[in-house]
Parts: sequence; C-alpha cells; structure tokens
Amino acid sequence: MITKGDKVSVLDDAIDGVVVDVQGNEVTIETTDGFNLTFKSNELIKIGNTNDMNFSFNKSQVIAEKEIPKPNYTNTEKKSKKEIPVPDFDLHIEKLVKNHKSLSNYDILTIQTETAKRHIEFAIRNRIPKIVFIHGVGEGILKSELDFMLGRYDNISFQDANFQKYGSGATEVYFKQNVK
Repeated sequence: MITKGDKVSVLDDAIDGVVVDVQGNEVTIETTDGFNLTFKSNELIKIGNTNDMNFSFNKSQVIAEKEIPKPNYTNTEKKSKKEIPVPDFDLHIEKLVKNHKSLSNYDILTIQTETAKRHIEFAIRNRIPKIVFIHGVGEGILKSELDFMLGRYDNISFQDANFQKYGSGATEVYFKQNVK
C-alpha cells in the first residue's frame, strides 16, 4: 500500500520520487527533478522513506557529469629526422635565364637539359631520395628529353608528379640509394 510521503520508483521508467497525493488508484509523485507526475498505483513500487531521498540539486555536479573527459595522451611517435620538403626545380626558360628572347629553340632545350642534369648529379652526390622537375605541358619536347635522359641513369626511377600539386607538367624522380 502506497501512502503520502513514501519513496517510490516507476517500474517501466527510470523515475524516482516521493508520493505527494493519492486519489484512489492514481498516485501523484514529485520526482527528484521537481516535476509532479501521476501514475497508476500498479506502475509504482515502494523503495523507502522520504528521509532516504536526496533532493539537493547541484548544478556544477550535473555539468561535470555531462562533460566528456578529454583523453590524456602524448604523442609517443618520434621522428628520426625532420621531414624535408621535396625539392622541385622549374625548368621553364624564363626561370633559368634573364634574357631568353635571343636564344634559339636548340639553345633553350640545351640549357634546360643541362640544368636538369646538374640537379640530378647533385641529388645523387648528396643522397637526396626524390626531386621534382617542373617542365610544363607545351608540346612535350622537354618532357621527352627528360625521359630519355633519366632512362640512361642506373638506380633512377621516374613518374608523373602529383597532379593536384603540379598539374600534368611535372616529373617526379626517385633515386635508389646504394647501401655499401
């Protein structure tokens, strides 16, 4: 038998409260959140006296319960060396010489291929693992010259460079390092 002042719990819900009114089969309870709700007496179960219930409402406690604790971790990955950006070399003639108007096509191509050769030799000597040559799209003459020249080197592989970064006018060169 449920009477006024009893501590009750709703059977099919996670609601607890104190009985404030009993009208026949209907029981009105005041929940721990301060709401008055009415239930049938067979939907409630008596769980104790009013003295056992804690009605104190601490706002900071509720906020602390709702906060998700941030993970406390540190990056244990250690990089052996700083990541060095891949060097890229622009072989457009206007980037290589100041006045290119008086040069013939042969002279322009020679300057471009000699510049590429110097960069390749430098990368091999200094054990640089990868470089990029920006040659542009154009008619493809410089690209085919580069491909021919790179094909003559041992321990070098090459492919089109990252399209998103360079477009279709660049070649990426990989240097296979000899372990001695």
